[in-house]
Amino acid sequence: MQPVKVGLLGLGTVGGGTVNVLTRNAEEIARRAGRGIRITHAAAREYNASAIQGIEQIQVTDDAFAVVDNPEVEIIIELIGGYSPAKELVLRAIANGKHVVTANKALIALHGNEIFAAAQQQGVTVAFEAAVAGGIPIIKAMREGLAANRIQWLAGIINGTGNFILSEMRDKGREFGEVLAEAQALGYAEADPTFDVEGIDAAHKLTILGSIAFGIPLQFERTYTEGISNIEPEDVQYAESLGYRIKHLGIARRVASGVELRVHPTMVPERRLLANVNGVMNAVLVMGDAVGPTLYYGAGAGSEPTASAVVADLVDVVRVLTTDPENRVPHLAFQPGELSDLPILPMKQVESAYYLRLRVIDEPGVMAQIAGILGEAGISIEAIQQKEPQQRGGELSLILLTRRVIEGEVMGAIERIESLNSVTGKVVFIRVEHLDG
Repeated sequence: MQPVKVGLLGLGTVGGGTVNVLTRNAEEIARRAGRGIRITHAAAREYNASAIQGIEQIQVTDDAFAVVDNPEVEIIIELIGGYSPAKELVLRAIANGKHVVTANKALIALHGNEIFAAAQQQGVTVAFEAAVAGGIPIIKAMREGLAANRIQWLAGIINGTGNFILSEMRDKGREFGEVLAEAQALGYAEADPTFDVEGIDAAHKLTILGSIAFGIPLQFERTYTEGISNIEPEDVQYAESLGYRIKHLGIARRVASGVELRVHPTMVPERRLLANVNGVMNAVLVMGDAVGPTLYYGAGAGSEPTASAVVADLVDVVRVLTTDPENRVPHLAFQPGELSDLPILPMKQVESAYYLRLRVIDEPGVMAQIAGILGEAGISIEAIQQKEPQQRGGELSLILLTRRVIEGEVMGAIERIESLNSVTGKVVFIRVEHLDG
């Protein structure tokens, strides 16, 4: 049987890694797929030929649409990234009856509903395992391995740059800006790090995971997003002293009134496995009603880890080339006509516990005032720490941990607390999740 001919869009870090993995493991991959797989055409404006094995056997052009329109090519791998022209190229490939493999989380999160509808109509597959958590096969695990389960919630460290920064701040007591500069020097963060440190990259990925977990349409615009740029070293230290670690989590949870989709700094008990995922590594904890908690850990980015997921998708697509389109694994785990209209909850309706840090004047009655405001809002205090001032009558830091409460109630109480004459500056708050099984 003739090898399947593949067109590759993008020969950067992941594109080059994909060619190398396919070339190095060609025999093993063919045994798994049932046919050989060859990248015969590629599109790239710039690439490092010396770092790509077998590049001389690939026809390389700078016209991506020419690759998509080539009648010899059966599968397109899109590794350009971004929204445009990636969207136009993917839709053109689908219109041409070609299957697509992509690592583009932004494209899937924002335009996946349209892309999957077009693929369904044309009877082709769009595979996107590499779009979330690099080499960790989390999409396949949730879509297929956990298909018997009603997913209750998931929580993940799904951006390695943010995790590296928080790990360094905790381990070495460093400032956010200093660690960010090092992350950029090491190539973990882009020159413009906004997508990583402000949670946008993680929100793209969480949108996809939430859709697969709960069978809802992709809704990136309703995913709450908060970054880590305001995290102070003292909060990292206080969290540690209380038995917690701060992680930048993506959390999706099914509750009675709808679905929570939220990305934000989160305090996690230090005994949890997720709290011990450090550096640039990724991990996703999924709670199913039948299986209980399962943890997926590994490299969330990088040339060959991401290529591993791209090639795995490629093998899956080759396996189903002749399969009836109606009998393939659905793109978002649930059959297209069975997606739910569960609402995405606004943050003010989300329930969580909270860490609060206040700067207060050291005078009698301050704690009673604050406790009174929290009590009137129905907020129970779980723990209190007071950091003594250097001189009597000066300012001190007051640390509070609350029990679980609706966020709207906490925000209202914080506003009242900040209006007290004895409280200086803004109240720092970080959500706390215990992630119990």
